Amino acid sequence: MPKIKAVNHVAVVVDDMDKSLLFWRDALGIELHELRDVPAEKSQVAFLPVAGAEVELVMPTSEDSGIAKYLAKRGPGMHHLCLEVDDIEGMMSQLKAKNIRLINEEPRTAVDGKKYAFIHPESTGGVLVELYQI
Repeated sequence: MPKIKAVNHVAVVVDDMDKSLLFWRDALGIELHELRDVPAEKSQVAFLPVAGAEVELVMPTSEDSGIAKYLAKRGPGMHHLCLEVDDIEGMMSQLKAKNIRLINEEPRTAVDGKKYAFIHPESTGGVLVELYQI
């Protein structure tokens, strides 16, 4: 049976990376591990590790990206909660069997080889949930 291993990250959509880092990095004192452009997602992501997980600040770099559309519709704030799993395919099968609505029917593979898929907020009480297998 597939299992949740950990909270991997919490993603926060921001409209101004520098301004957001003033709070997360400078005011809270969370070290900025990396600031990365993600051309495939038309975004920039700041990785701020906290106690075995991360806060990821995500800013659109193009007005036609999914993140830009999300930002325009909902404004800045929490985007999704990412749960690390030991068997993403097994977890997705388990969720489908329980009539949980998935956004991705099959896991996607990131450039770094990590597999991921999203669960629709309709099935989670309003929270976009990402499953992640490292």
